[in-house]
Order: sequence, then structure tokens, then C-alpha cells
Amino acid sequence: MFGLFKASPFSDPQFGQLVRSKGLWRGSIALPGHAPVPLLLAGNRQAPAPAALDTARQLPLAWPAWRADIEAALYEHYEPYRDAEPSAAQSPLLAITTPDQIWPHTMLQYVAVSPLSGGLTVEFGYTVAWDEEHTLGARFQQGRLLELNGSVLPP
Repeated sequence: MFGLFKASPFSDPQFGQLVRSKGLWRGSIALPGHAPVPLLLAGNRQAPAPAALDTARQLPLAWPAWRADIEAALYEHYEPYRDAEPSAAQSPLLAITTPDQIWPHTMLQYVAVSPLSGGLTVEFGYTVAWDEEHTLGARFQQGRLLELNGSVLPP
């Protein structure tokens, strides 16, 4: 009986089979320098939203240009943690002195493309070594970093 209400999988030439679950279309995406991670796309019961799908298809090309913004935002998030803990500077894990050094201490968890605050938003969800309690969301709209949200829930 519940099969009547279940959306059929959606096949995409770039992402393969996408499955709708919890209101989003789910698949995976590989960005330069990252292992494949979950990809979450807005859409209706029939298919991912065309704009969300088009945006996701462009992400492997767009991500390198956005990397510096994400790097700077993550480093800015890191600095208060470093400054609050004097012993952190002695830790090889957290002896980060420049923004480009944050990458070994981060892990991309997911990429979501969905409407937020009136526009289609791309969110890169990161876990970081210095803040184990939160997932950070680097949110972009129209190719610009809106914010690094310090506490997001993976969709």
C-alpha cells in the first residue's frame, strides 16, 4: 500500500540514480579533492527541481572558485577556538596558522541544493576537528558566499 505514495527513482546522466527521501532527492557528488559525498536536491515527487539539478551539475566546475571563500570562512571560524585554548597552538592537529592549512582538519559531509531565504542555495556541510559538536554549513547563492552557518543539521 505504501508503494503507491513512494516516488519512483530519477535517473540522471551525471549523478546516476537519485532517490526521493525525507522531501529531498538523494544521490552523491564528487567535487575536486573530495571523496564522493551525499548530494541532496530540492524537487517535487516526480523529479528534482530543474534549477537545483542544473546547479548541482555545475558544482564540480564552480567549487574550485568557491574554495578560497570557504577556506577563509572556516579559518575565521577556527581562530576563536585556537585563541580560547592556549595549548591548541602546541597541538599538531590544531597548529593552523594560515587559511590554506585548514583542509586536512575538515571533512565534507554533504552538498545540498535547495531554496533558502528566497533563493536557490548551495550548502556545503563540513565537520571540522576544532568543533566536533557541530556541522558547519557554507552557504552560497548566485555564486557568492552568504554565510558559514556554525550549526546546521545534515538534511
